[in-house]
Amino acid sequence: MISDTIADMLTRIRNANLAHHRTVEVPASKMKTEIARVLQEEGFIASFELSGEAPQTLLVITLKPSSSKGRALSGLRRISRPGLRVYARKTEIPRVLGGLGIAIISTSHGLMTGGAAQRAGLGGEVVAYVW
Repeated sequence: MISDTIADMLTRIRNANLAHHRTVEVPASKMKTEIARVLQEEGFIASFELSGEAPQTLLVITLKPSSSKGRALSGLRRISRPGLRVYARKTEIPRVLGGLGIAIISTSHGLMTGGAAQRAGLGGEVVAYVW
């Protein structure tokens, strides 16, 4: 039994990326699907899709292949976890690697990047850093 399913998803993506796998499968949920949507919009993954029937729906994430410049996805880090929730006000949204990465923020208007939350004037829970 896994207590932090978001951390499990990020770890599976990190491990598949380091092992140069093309796809990775994780059990699906609305939150994981939204994280995959944000990663695709920001260009860290190639695509994602849902497969399977309702009780065992899987989220299949297709990673971008390595290029001469390196990997599109270098690292992922879970910030807010079940034992220690981390929140940020609209004026305190963190910058990741001096602006080279993104912070994924869960706001009242849904999951979005830190930059989008700042532009919308929203704060929320800091879910993860991606660079």
